[in-house]
Amino acid sequence: MNGSEWACMNTKHLNLTEVGMNRKIKEVVVRLRGRCRKDAGMVTSEYAMGILAAVGFAVLLYEVVTSGQVRAELQSIVKKALSAQM
Repeated sequence: MNGSEWACMNTKHLNLTEVGMNRKIKEVVVRLRGRCRKDAGMVTSEYAMGILAAVGFAVLLYEVVTSGQVRAELQSIVKKALSAQM
């Protein structure tokens, strides 16, 4: 474990108001915490690419489901289900 990993682990649970550190040390700890944080979310461009992929998949699925052969199969399934004896 190198020094920065050790520092990241040991500053996660510090409550700066209770410790009573001076302002300069607080600033260093805040900067260190910022560097230690992992990027867990998506940026705007990643959201845009995800939306485009979802829309593309939806269009493809719509085209498949509304094609003649699939439509006929779905209609026959529905007809069988509606005509079933209870």
